[in-house]
Amino acid sequence: MLIDFFYSLRAARLPVSLKELLTLLEGLKAGVIEPSVDEFYAFARLALVKDETLFDRFDRAFGAYFKGVEQIDVALELPDDWLRRTLEREFTPEQRAALEAMDWDELMETLKKRLDEQQERHEGGSKWIGTNGSSPFGHGGINPRGVRMGGPGKEKSAVKVWERRAFKDYDETAEIGTRGMQLALRRLRRFAREGAAEELDLDGTIHATAANAGLLDIRFVPERHNNVKLLLLMDVGGSMDEHVKAVEQLFSAARSEFKHLEFYYFHNCVYDFVWKHNQRRHAERTATWDLMRTYNHDYRLVFVGDATMSPYEILQPGGSVEYNNEEPGAEWLQRLAHHYPHCAWINPEPQGLWQYRQSIALVQQLIGPRMFPLTLAGLEGAMRLLSK
Repeated sequence: MLIDFFYSLRAARLPVSLKELLTLLEGLKAGVIEPSVDEFYAFARLALVKDETLFDRFDRAFGAYFKGVEQIDVALELPDDWLRRTLEREFTPEQRAALEAMDWDELMETLKKRLDEQQERHEGGSKWIGTNGSSPFGHGGINPRGVRMGGPGKEKSAVKVWERRAFKDYDETAEIGTRGMQLALRRLRRFAREGAAEELDLDGTIHATAANAGLLDIRFVPERHNNVKLLLLMDVGGSMDEHVKAVEQLFSAARSEFKHLEFYYFHNCVYDFVWKHNQRRHAERTATWDLMRTYNHDYRLVFVGDATMSPYEILQPGGSVEYNNEEPGAEWLQRLAHHYPHCAWINPEPQGLWQYRQSIALVQQLIGPRMFPLTLAGLEGAMRLLSK
């Protein structure tokens, strides 16, 4: 059965590998869960799905394969008042014993008929969808095998729970929060062990103990850290004011994910200077030449900006809106792109508007096909480019 389940997940475009299926089978063989559909669902998702963005797709594939209620084609929405419980009903042992449990196919087929036939709310009955009765459909009542719908369970014997979905698919084109950004940034990782030896080296301890005639010889190693070095240059002010929240979230995610992170600010385009603090931007500047000398080419460079400005700010000496720059911004962008072979530009402006911004086209020509939108898919694409 699990082989067919595996292929159904692949058919649903879930990246499930044979190794993950074997992990699931090993866990089942070892008895890590009780023989319960709920526990199997939780364990299967843990073993087979490695990306949070795929959880909803897995839920729908799981429900479809195991003949979930989602397979029932019904246009009827259940009114809330149908499933409002107003009193508790007690059942005698004789009434409980008289109830007959339906098998799965019969249960689902009967549910379809009830949805077609029922026209009003019911309570305390044995047939219709309602509450406090012995019907297989509803909540608050009793049935040896039913479908709980619209409310809390009582006997915990339902074989399926049908409630309105309180979540929706992840949208890979939508702007994302800090958590989603952290997940995307984790694609850019190169682990190394640095610093003091504080983490237990289990394999080393086993080998050392064996070599020591069985006497325990505990070994430690430095903790693994992401060794990627990231240089972040962020546009601030002007048209970037409307993107402050998104850039703050990206900055927060980067600070939490990268141990070696350096950041500076610029306005519209990079020129002779960048700065660390906007309040002291005119007094405490860092020459861009010094920036390139300080952080060598093993850093990954990421520009964050909407690239929305007058074309003269990119193409002309003196084009900066703040001071008389000796060289055009285009020269500095090309120098930075050449000095940092691993670089990308993250643009918070909606990608559908890029074609209407002449300055965005100019920046893309200068740095190559390295501009990505600030979306989940765009951020993951940028991290894949930087990891090459």
